[in-house]
Amino acid sequence: MELSDEIVINAPRNRVYAVLNDAEVLQQCIPGCEELIKLSDSELEAKVVLKVGPVKARFAGNVQLDTTGAPEAFSLTGQGNGGAAGHAKGGADVTLTTEGDTTILRYTAKADIGGKLAQLGSRLIQSTAKKLAAKFFKSFADVVDAETVA
Repeated sequence: MELSDEIVINAPRNRVYAVLNDAEVLQQCIPGCEELIKLSDSELEAKVVLKVGPVKARFAGNVQLDTTGAPEAFSLTGQGNGGAAGHAKGGADVTLTTEGDTTILRYTAKADIGGKLAQLGSRLIQSTAKKLAAKFFKSFADVVDAETVA
């Protein structure tokens, strides 16, 4: 499965990049996130509860960040295990482009899933993934906007 989108955030690129590296902000923006621990500048550990169709599961996983192109671009890879519900692994490439006083955040993400989740059908999985991504980026943009105004 592959997703891509872009969102305009009313803040300078360096501010957007800094907030993308704030574990507390990420935890409040990630749908279903119960815990997000920053183990290092390049590694996070997360616990997330998700419901996809009839399947609800608690995923535990790790995310690795590659910030060699930061703050203009970075990538992340991760994997999570939801027990009997299945597992997921994937990654995303993110670019931050300055446009006036705003930043355009573009991402392309790929994910592979297995277990019960994979049996639900690609349309349901794709639709749920798009909704979750949209919810995350809306929350993220709202937090950055609020902090920029404050």
